[in-house]
Amino acid sequence: MTIEECYQAMGADYEDVSHRIPNPALVKKFALKFLDDKSMEQLTAALKDGAVEDAFRAAHTLKGLCLTLGFTRLAKPSIELTELLRGRRMDGYEPLYEQVVAEYEKTVAALRQVD
Repeated sequence: MTIEECYQAMGADYEDVSHRIPNPALVKKFALKFLDDKSMEQLTAALKDGAVEDAFRAAHTLKGLCLTLGFTRLAKPSIELTELLRGRRMDGYEPLYEQVVAEYEKTVAALRQVD
């Protein structure tokens, strides 16, 4: 699958990212580096441990990566979770976290299919 097909498969905005990163090879390079990012693991661990500050930092990093890379569908719940955690509150995070996990899994699955 090409990087453009990958973006289409995951409901991401290739056109948007191509304005920031006009070289398709670089889009591919940076998008695939997302697979190595540890923000999701850190978010999961911090939420499990009740470490709201660490969870906020991880969610904020994940949000920033998604916005930079045009991962629109993953960005939306990441933004919402980040804003909840920004208030140093964890009450009610579960539905947002579940949305983040679902979109993260779709994103990673699509990225793993890139040639």
